[in-house]
Amino acid sequence: MKVLVTGADGFVGTHLVQTLRARGDTVEACSGPGGPEELEITRGDAVEARIGKSLPDAVIHLAGVSSVARSHEHPAATVAVNALGAANLLDAVRRHAPRARVLLVGSGEAYGAVAPGHPAKETDPLRPLSPYAASKVAAEVLARQMVESYELHVVLVRPFNHLGPGQARGFVVPSLTRQLLDVARGAAPPVVEVGDLSPVRDFSHVLDVIDGYLLLLERGHPGEVYNLCSGKGRSIRDLLDELQQLLGTRAEVRVDPQRLRPVEIPWLVGDPTRIESLGWRRRRTVQDALEELIASLGGPRTPVSGSEPASPR
Repeated sequence: MKVLVTGADGFVGTHLVQTLRARGDTVEACSGPGGPEELEITRGDAVEARIGKSLPDAVIHLAGVSSVARSHEHPAATVAVNALGAANLLDAVRRHAPRARVLLVGSGEAYGAVAPGHPAKETDPLRPLSPYAASKVAAEVLARQMVESYELHVVLVRPFNHLGPGQARGFVVPSLTRQLLDVARGAAPPVVEVGDLSPVRDFSHVLDVIDGYLLLLERGHPGEVYNLCSGKGRSIRDLLDELQQLLGTRAEVRVDPQRLRPVEIPWLVGDPTRIESLGWRRRRTVQDALEELIASLGGPRTPVSGSEPASPR
């Protein structure tokens, strides 16, 4: 199968391309601006030319602004990349590869602040609280229109938070990990700077997320949306404590106002029942993801025994 992947040079894209090639697929790996196979997703002519040349059997659309914090700083650019980019891609598929299967990657952030104890279901109302989330909802609306109007085979997925090696340092868990590694090596004082540690999120291993993407590409129903999540919540504080345990650090925790978001979602956990009905199961743990992230940054591959995390001050 020939699969075109946008955002192939990103966190998930890098792992996805490796997985596709390992199973024997032909991959058209489209990178972001400045990458080796650059595709400027906001340029409709460039997207149409790439799809017209490739004529893929399937498309996985990962390209976009993925940082909630960045979207607050650059809302117009976020909408242009995430919503206009999706429109360009879907229109190019309609014109040149109308039988291709398309997986449009959205976000669990689309649900906004759900009631604690109520995992978000695909049928719940969408209340995006950031330009990032709003742009993802807009892309979904466009995709549904394409399915209804042109019978394109577009499957919608809302992944929740995912972890693993290769995630950009601007995200919370890589940031915490790098700081604690410096502390563990003696390269920095025993202090870690944080934002709000109280939010609860639904974390999965990036390779389990990729398994879900490939399953949906094969078995997902056109126009249907699927949560991709664990159904379990962990606070950012819990992850920090686990990292301290793994690295044997007892760093003091300090809140940096610059790391606080304008709007924070206190609790966001998803219900994975719909994708599980297709056969998806998690095969890896959050601890697996944290240990692999630490190892990828040059840290120890095994937990440090006898250590205990510090209490935030």
